Amino acid sequence: MNRCTSRRAFLKSTAIGLGALVCGRTPGRAAAARRPNIIFLLTDDHRWDALGCAGNRIVRTPNIDAMAADGVRFTNAFVTTSICATSRASIFSGQYARRHGIHDFATPFSDAAWADTYPARLKAAGYRLGLVGKYGVGADRDFHKDTFDFWRGIAGQPVYEQADEHGNYKHLTTIMGEQSIEFLRGGSTARPFCLSVSFKAPHVQDADPRQFIYDRAYRDLYQDVTIPVPQTASPEHVATLPEFLRNDATTARVRWRMRFDTPAKYQEMVKGYYRLITGVDVVVGRIRDELDRLGLADNTVILFMGDNGFFLGEHGLAGKWYGYEESIRVPLVVYDPRLPAVCRGRTPAQIALNIDVAPTILSLADCEVPPAMQGADLSPVMRGRKGLARSDFFYEHLFAHRPAGGGANLIPQTEGVVSLRYKYLRYIEQDPAYEQLFDLRMDPHESRNLAGEPDRHGLLQAMRARWGQFKEQCH
Repeated sequence: MNRCTSRRAFLKSTAIGLGALVCGRTPGRAAAARRPNIIFLLTDDHRWDALGCAGNRIVRTPNIDAMAADGVRFTNAFVTTSICATSRASIFSGQYARRHGIHDFATPFSDAAWADTYPARLKAAGYRLGLVGKYGVGADRDFHKDTFDFWRGIAGQPVYEQADEHGNYKHLTTIMGEQSIEFLRGGSTARPFCLSVSFKAPHVQDADPRQFIYDRAYRDLYQDVTIPVPQTASPEHVATLPEFLRNDATTARVRWRMRFDTPAKYQEMVKGYYRLITGVDVVVGRIRDELDRLGLADNTVILFMGDNGFFLGEHGLAGKWYGYEESIRVPLVVYDPRLPAVCRGRTPAQIALNIDVAPTILSLADCEVPPAMQGADLSPVMRGRKGLARSDFFYEHLFAHRPAGGGANLIPQTEGVVSLRYKYLRYIEQDPAYEQLFDLRMDPHESRNLAGEPDRHGLLQAMRARWGQFKEQCH
């Protein structure tokens, strides 16, 4: 039986109509009747503030900015685990890692678990599916490719600099844009589609000393600007961190030395990071132009998100993993052409999570959301309706990355609770556990740990209790 039941479709279309009234008008009858096409664009290691529409005055992202101006940009979007494989598993499944159990690069979805992911559910509902780029879950990265009608999945971390059939240079981001357009041109307008595009950019090329391998076409971008150095990148601040965080053997400190340990290197690396993001933005523009050309734009919803954040030297760190804002906050823009004009350009402050992507996509497609999904449907918020009464969320990072000969984890495992006001982080491998407590309103750069201050003991106890509740609830 089709999993998009007629009753749910009726209730959903009614909810959309009522939600639109909040924003001013009801969508047309034809638009409400058609299931929308859906494009989900995912960048890799893209922090929330690396977009023009997020207030960054240096990086150039005019196409994503335009999509935000005509859509909805969630200003407080986060991932529940900041590393690619686990975050992508959470995006597919709508689940915290504690439930889906993928804490490494080798573990795949079981067939039963995959059946409740958004691609599998959409396929059962009659959608034409495409995947371009980094699937990223499990050692066999082609494990569930048969779900997709169009598969251009990539195993591991491919190189950016590639060649076409004639040996001419092509950047991977450009190739992925071409593959996306190939998918768009290959379907019938009678059947709705969902295209998932997982960019490698702006992830580094790990084995290459240049790290950020941007398209040569953008080599002159940002040459005339100076990137501000983060406030918490100072040696004085780094000295306040516990030894296990600032230990030069940890992955975050090793990669900091590779990228940011001199002023000149810092400038070149961050500009390379921005050039990769601009390359993605150009592809976003090409995809939207193709939708216009094919007459698909008025019924295609586009979601844009990062799979996790990224340190650009903050706290003397590089990479991601830890629960600081730079690591866990990501961009999230949703463009729905069916939204009335009064709903567009909104910037809701509610907490949105990567586990919300799957239920939101399924709800947009009028499909049943599996009970196992722990995320929330964001579409009511997009329409200005009350909802998503989430005051905090659980953060967890249980990857183990140890030296070949054994020893301390090179990426200390973390759990915690994040709200818009307070953040509690607990490094669970330390004995006793090392705790951090931040007041994000008074200390947005997370430079003062309140966990040891006597007048904050009551708050610390409350955050510990909330952490314990989440550990039980998120299974």
